[in-house]
Amino acid sequence: MEIVSIENQTITEFVLLGFYDIIELHPLLFIVFTVIYVSIIIGNMLIIVAVVNSQRLHTPMYFFLANLSFLEILYTSTVVPKMLEGFLQEVAISVAGCLLQFFIFGSLATAECLLLAIMAYDRYLAICYPLRYPLLMGPRWCLVLVTIAWLSGFLVDGLVVILMVQLRFCGPNHIDHFYCDFTPLVNLTCSDPHIAQMTTFILSVVCLTVPFGLILTSYAWIVATVLKIPAGASRRKAFSTCSSHIVVVSTFYGTLMVLYIAPSAVHSQLLSKIFALLYTVVTPLFNPVIYTLRNKEVHQALQRLFYNKQNGIFD
Repeated sequence: MEIVSIENQTITEFVLLGFYDIIELHPLLFIVFTVIYVSIIIGNMLIIVAVVNSQRLHTPMYFFLANLSFLEILYTSTVVPKMLEGFLQEVAISVAGCLLQFFIFGSLATAECLLLAIMAYDRYLAICYPLRYPLLMGPRWCLVLVTIAWLSGFLVDGLVVILMVQLRFCGPNHIDHFYCDFTPLVNLTCSDPHIAQMTTFILSVVCLTVPFGLILTSYAWIVATVLKIPAGASRRKAFSTCSSHIVVVSTFYGTLMVLYIAPSAVHSQLLSKIFALLYTVVTPLFNPVIYTLRNKEVHQALQRLFYNKQNGIFD
């Protein structure tokens, strides 16, 4: 295959069309998604601050949660600002900038898939093997798992971007989406995208189904263990937490699987954008609520932090 550098592309920039087909709703959508975006940033920042500043939260579960919150901030910030700009004016982005956005967003999405699986595995060990948990999930192993999740995301999507850089874009430059995603970009190329498409499909299958399978398996063992607990508040709390996590995880993985493994199942581009909103905006908003903001330990850590700051007390 002939390698064509970005500088040699016939097209120098793309135009993100966003939600152009519902332009009458743009003012309302701008307000709604601005509020959601600010909520995502504040909610996840509070989690990070609580975990960093509270010695009680220096445990594997909260270490993973802090990483997830940091990832969510980067994840949404890669896409949402451009989407908000699209509600106010036409958005142009260079070819290099478009591929960079795709690379960062895709890498973070892949890293989140792996991190969610690690978090489910952590809960499995904590609930099913409580006595061996401190040994099985020691600090070094936690750091290794998180490092693998972050690096794997960038390595996997780096391979896809390398293949996409070899494509030529010499026709229409309007991307019918609110960010630079794989399928809308490939639809505009005038090169043969077969290798890139096959590679992306294989990597998507592996990076989505394997972690999702691990999550389902972990929660199946967790439920089996919880069922052995005498009926009462503890069992109800455990089931409530598990069901909430499964809903969020299923929404995140389900939409990604539809869009990247079976894109033909989505019959309109507007529906594709709505599906994309579920994993770019909705799950990052729900994750801090589901995982920690309903957690008494996090509430107490934040209350202590604010109290100490107000009274000039420093740990």
